[in-house]
Amino acid sequence: MTARPETPTKTYDFVGIGLGPFNLGLACLTEPIAELDGVFLDSKPDFEWHAGMFLDGAHLQTPFMSDLVTLADPTSPYSFLNYLKEKGRLYSFYIRENFYPLRVEYDDYCRWAASRLSSLRFGTTVTEVTYDDGLYAVHTRAGETFRARHLVLGTGTPPHLPDACRDLGGDFLHNSRYLRHKEQLQAKESITLVGSGQSAAEIYHDLLSEIDVHGYRLNWVTRSPRFFPLEYTKLTLEMTSPEYVDYFHALPEATRYRLADQQKGLFKGIDGDLVDEIFDLLYQKNLGGPVPTRLLSNSALEKASYQDGGYTLTFRQEEQGKDFELRSEGLVLATGYRYTEPEFLKPVRDRLRYDTQGNFDVARNYAIDVTGRGVFLQNAGVHTHSVTSPDLGMGPYRNSYIIRELLGTEYYPVEKTIAFQEFSL
Repeated sequence: MTARPETPTKTYDFVGIGLGPFNLGLACLTEPIAELDGVFLDSKPDFEWHAGMFLDGAHLQTPFMSDLVTLADPTSPYSFLNYLKEKGRLYSFYIRENFYPLRVEYDDYCRWAASRLSSLRFGTTVTEVTYDDGLYAVHTRAGETFRARHLVLGTGTPPHLPDACRDLGGDFLHNSRYLRHKEQLQAKESITLVGSGQSAAEIYHDLLSEIDVHGYRLNWVTRSPRFFPLEYTKLTLEMTSPEYVDYFHALPEATRYRLADQQKGLFKGIDGDLVDEIFDLLYQKNLGGPVPTRLLSNSALEKASYQDGGYTLTFRQEEQGKDFELRSEGLVLATGYRYTEPEFLKPVRDRLRYDTQGNFDVARNYAIDVTGRGVFLQNAGVHTHSVTSPDLGMGPYRNSYIIRELLGTEYYPVEKTIAFQEFSL
């Protein structure tokens, strides 16, 4: 066996693996803390956030205050408002009177913040994590080794494909690659879009707006009972609060999983204005006669096959209990993202905690290791921390919590009570 190439290195307080918005926010918040020495590793050559979905006008579903730092430290130089000021767009944003940044603008903001940080190592692929003598050793493809007392996992959630499409041939797309292949997609005679969340709605609206230009037939199919809007009322938003996390985390495991399944509409629905825009566009397009488009709900994708340049898709209308088929040249799967445990963690699995479902047993302080303060998890905790797990606005809160665990003292105030309502008896 060939010995692993090792390089002498110092011991860090923590290593962050993966650089999405949550670990990038942690990098911003730890940058001014002299008592913490961390490094962040990511295999990508540069920061990238859902570039395949930068449709014109597409915006975040959370306000600009849910940036990388503001809800932990409003004075941070890495805030979205400071980004706007340095870009000369602060007054334009003010006059715009819209709290929701454009998606492409948020990505540029994150790139701006990343360019100012000294702790980020892009183009660094982690191959294995080991543990010895009280330290985690993070090994990279280039032969480097980063040793640290703690890990913060922020590898994100990769695109999810339905079981029916696992080994499917052809040139079907997950929505994460939509814009890069839009032109080829619109050259097809027919397109079927599967999914019902915000991304699906944005793609449907985009394709519907140009349907008469390209002449394709367009289907939008979802297994959901309806094309439901994101629930965004203010008392509902209090479920993204420390009190609700305390309440949810303390519930029995089976109850948490049941609730997590029921609460998808709280963070996976469609922006209400976009639902209305789609209806208005359908109304407008149909003034000159029926438009070749179908919207089908309650229909789960059961089988898919590819032959002779097209897809045969078998759906089950779940309320009627009937199967039906659609033939389509193009196929777009807006089927979301799902966490998968990184392979590089295999050597330290005996140090990690799992629940009865085989998922990480995430502690209230976001730790997943046997010590309760050695390895922390960003996102991927809907089953333990409910809708706060993927919420951008709760990222600074979680990072403040993690920083407190790393330091042993509270550097950024961690809110404990903000809700008017009571969740627990």
